[in-house]
Amino acid sequence: MYPIMINYIGSNDSLVFHASSKEYPLFASSTTSWVPCFEDMILILSLVLVFVFGYFCVLSLSHYVNYRKYLHKYPGPRCYPIIGNTFHFARGTGLIPSLMKCKKKYGDIVHCMLPFSQRLFLTGAKPVETLLSSTTLLEKPLIYKFFHPWLGLGLLTGSGARWKHIRKLLTPAFHFKILKQFIDIFDKQGNILINILEKCDGKEVDVFPYIALCSLDIICEATMNTSVDAQFAPNSEYVSSVHEMCAIVFRRYHSPLKAWDALYKLSKDYQKQKKALTILHGYSNAVIKRRKKELEDAKLHISNKEDEMGNKHRLVFLDLLLLSEVDGKPLPHNVIREEVDTFMFEGHDTTTSGISFTLYCLSKNPEVQDKVFTELKVIDPQGRKAWAYDDLQQMKYLEQVIKESLRLYPPVPLFARTPTENVDFGGTLVPKGISLTVFTYGLHRCPKLYPNPDVFDPERFTPENSRARSIYGYVPFSTGSRNCIGQRFAMLEIKSIVAYLIREFKLLEVVGHEPELTVDAILRPQNGLPIRF
Repeated sequence: MYPIMINYIGSNDSLVFHASSKEYPLFASSTTSWVPCFEDMILILSLVLVFVFGYFCVLSLSHYVNYRKYLHKYPGPRCYPIIGNTFHFARGTGLIPSLMKCKKKYGDIVHCMLPFSQRLFLTGAKPVETLLSSTTLLEKPLIYKFFHPWLGLGLLTGSGARWKHIRKLLTPAFHFKILKQFIDIFDKQGNILINILEKCDGKEVDVFPYIALCSLDIICEATMNTSVDAQFAPNSEYVSSVHEMCAIVFRRYHSPLKAWDALYKLSKDYQKQKKALTILHGYSNAVIKRRKKELEDAKLHISNKEDEMGNKHRLVFLDLLLLSEVDGKPLPHNVIREEVDTFMFEGHDTTTSGISFTLYCLSKNPEVQDKVFTELKVIDPQGRKAWAYDDLQQMKYLEQVIKESLRLYPPVPLFARTPTENVDFGGTLVPKGISLTVFTYGLHRCPKLYPNPDVFDPERFTPENSRARSIYGYVPFSTGSRNCIGQRFAMLEIKSIVAYLIREFKLLEVVGHEPELTVDAILRPQNGLPIRF
């Protein structure tokens, strides 16, 4: 044993311990400040994680208790406190197959819970009508908040008076007279796609990424009158940033911790997001600035008059925004950019899915493909003309084919609304904050609406067969107040590109392939959509 000397020093009544550092290492630095070691940091981090986890559990449990008293009347898989139905949807079968099982077992309204998220999945025409016919249930749920850094409060993500005003302002942009101007863009980009696919020389091709690049070029030119040349430069910064942002948003949505801004800003995805947004917003800002100057120099007006050379100026969506006024003042720059970015996002992903799955369905149904080819041959006997607007309107059977493809494979398989106050929903009080989710994929495969629902049959969409069907039983572009403003544009694009490809190629099935469906921004095939051209 070694003694420890205790000295009384000064008048401040403090005790100072003196000891040899060799005998008593603990006291070696008694006069220096504490420096945490690795073990201390681990302990502190563990305490923080325990606190966060505890807070997470308490919040989730409170959420469960508060909503359970309202929603116990609705059937659904067994729901546990805190975790809800997380394990039910994490068994490896995928979200869509899991929801289809729930639909068959529990009916048209299914109650499910994920941490902090109570949901009613609507899979029948009647509850879907109750939701989409409402003029008050217009608010979007949490996931759309994650788009705000990219899309701001544009048509997709916004709500309230501003959303209504912008919606009213932009609706004339999708009049058929305006849409006619974009047919030559479909022709130009469609022919580029044909030239690329011709080089595949009959090999098996995953068509989805090719269509994605074509659709991106189309919407970029239609929105901003410029091209990113995605089909020629698929790895460009802009194209890569669009894909990166889509992936980031849905990774964040599926991570309870990343839903909190403070924790999300510590993640690698946040750094990737900042880099991607610098590129995307920088590009949009530059194009808006340049186009504004061009419009001022040329003194273009919405009248679309001819110039001295006899050529008509094509007014793209950006022009209509730049020429619009609110209370006699032009729209603010940030509002214009938000709508441009929204068009870019919504206008390429949904059409990519629509075109790709239509081609896939045609490859698996050669007799239907032959009928489409015959219809095109009547419209264009020589097989060489560029499709005009009137030609596309004559393609009635192709339109049925596209509608049937969108029924089986809706580009947006789920979309939701969130009540901002307690509402009566079909005779039951539904609390504010719940997610009322239309399961489009399940609705479109309802046997009551579509006998033999898994069979591809374009005859379902003849005028006679469509007449008696509820409009709320077919909602690939939603319906009601918040339906897709660009659905006419999308249908024209899908019809045009599919018609060009069917006229040029015989689509051959890759036997034995079944798409494994996954959901992010749109319906995607996890294992691709292989076709032989």
